[in-house]
Amino acid sequence: MKKSLLVHLSLLSSIFFYFTLLIPSNAVSSCDGPCQTLDDCDGQLICINGKCSDDPDGGAHTCSGGSSPSPPMDGCRSSGTLTCNGNTYPTYTCSPPESSSTGAKLTLNNFSEGGDGGAPSECDESYHAKTELVVALSTGWYAGGSKCGQMIRITAATGSSVTAKVVDECDSEHGCDGEHAYQPPCENNVVDGSDAVWEALGLDKDKGVESVKWSMA
Repeated sequence: MKKSLLVHLSLLSSIFFYFTLLIPSNAVSSCDGPCQTLDDCDGQLICINGKCSDDPDGGAHTCSGGSSPSPPMDGCRSSGTLTCNGNTYPTYTCSPPESSSTGAKLTLNNFSEGGDGGAPSECDESYHAKTELVVALSTGWYAGGSKCGQMIRITAATGSSVTAKVVDECDSEHGCDGEHAYQPPCENNVVDGSDAVWEALGLDKDKGVESVKWSMA
């Protein structure tokens, strides 16, 4: 009788353990854990490229060591996040401070109809050919359109430079919709240049991103 009871208890314990595996968990992920949205990550971590990581502009360093909050070096904090195709991206309403030689990432954009930019350029509601020396600036540098039509000088690491006209915003706050050609929001330090800009600087367009300096011309 005792043996039979022990067998039954053992079976019940096994069944209970099996069903606990089937019940979904509400646990959140820590550093480098899998995620789909911001809610999947613990504490101040954010979801970047499917993994929980430190917010690069949040100040905390949970994953990289140290936890004393401090403002970002450029004074520009992320204003939130936007999830696109399962990946979460930081959004910004600001950009690093401008100077006579502001560091930036030069990216490649097709401003023509049907190109990367989606809608017509914001400054003039027009499309622009690949042969035109035109750029879009991250939201903070675009400054609500105050730089529309102005010329900026872009200088590559090789020393070559070119002047180009500001015709659009590289939106750091919104994205992943038809207006933005379903692209994620721009980083906050981007000069988005046409083919002509890249060619004038002698840069390899296949790379897609280059470090440059820029200033008002």
